[in-house]
Amino acid sequence: MKKLLVTGASGLLGLNLALKAADLGWDVTGWSGRRALARVPFNAEQVDLVNLGDILARVAALSPDLVIHCAALADIDKAEQHPALAEKLNAQAPEALADAARKIGAQLIHISTDAVFDGTRGDYRETDEPNPISVYARTKLAGERAVFAAYPQAAAARVNFYGWSPTGQRSLAEFFYTHLRSEHTVNGFTDVFFSPLYVGHLADILLKMAEQRLEGLYHVFCPQATSKYAFGVSVARLFGLDESLINPVALQELQTGTLRSLNLSMNTDKLQAALDEPLPGEADGLQAFHADWQAGLPDRLVASIA
Repeated sequence: MKKLLVTGASGLLGLNLALKAADLGWDVTGWSGRRALARVPFNAEQVDLVNLGDILARVAALSPDLVIHCAALADIDKAEQHPALAEKLNAQAPEALADAARKIGAQLIHISTDAVFDGTRGDYRETDEPNPISVYARTKLAGERAVFAAYPQAAAARVNFYGWSPTGQRSLAEFFYTHLRSEHTVNGFTDVFFSPLYVGHLADILLKMAEQRLEGLYHVFCPQATSKYAFGVSVARLFGLDESLINPVALQELQTGTLRSLNLSMNTDKLQAALDEPLPGEADGLQAFHADWQAGLPDRLVASIA
């Protein structure tokens, strides 16, 4: 049985990935930070990645075959307020993990973000030059580059995803579902475009990338882009909620504080060619999101937090 180390295992991607991998027969260890995990079908440990000096020894002791590094300081506003912490978690910790994985011969897939682009045109490819416009984006780009400098045979996946999370507050789909179910009015941005992939599909793809031993940088997104307003309407219709509660507004008219990129539509041709199969589309993802809700996944995730 192959060993998998998942960092950020109490987060939206990390927990869904660890559960899926365990169900598929991987010997999974999940590292989480402040939030302890309980009642999960894998080995759960609390590891503070701020302690960079501990990473090499802990990875060596575990000796995984594969490391998927999901942990990050992903709160854009918090990263602006605490740039040194963002640098440590988003750039220095990935470098330390890459160095540790290389030294023991483990595969590494590092999770990055579409936010490395400024969003001025969209349809971004892996070969396009990034232009990050926030502390979060700059430190995530630095993390990508540090990973490849430390471990040239690693893989990095730029992602944007949604799904059910332990807190019920980590993804845009949850935001629309929770507020519309409570009949709260919300804004939906008509000028912000993205290519979100359902987290269950993302987990499947990451494991396929590992199986095929892909190296280098890949865009792992839904092959179709949508506006955040249109995405909210789709969620409302899927769950039979009132889509008129979503106000169509332009972010450019409201944006204050940390800048957000407007057009983060992504090109996935490279990954589809490497996997030799199409990626799941928007309708596929939303249907899977709904099916997992019907199957009780949200309750299972909430119960996993100690």
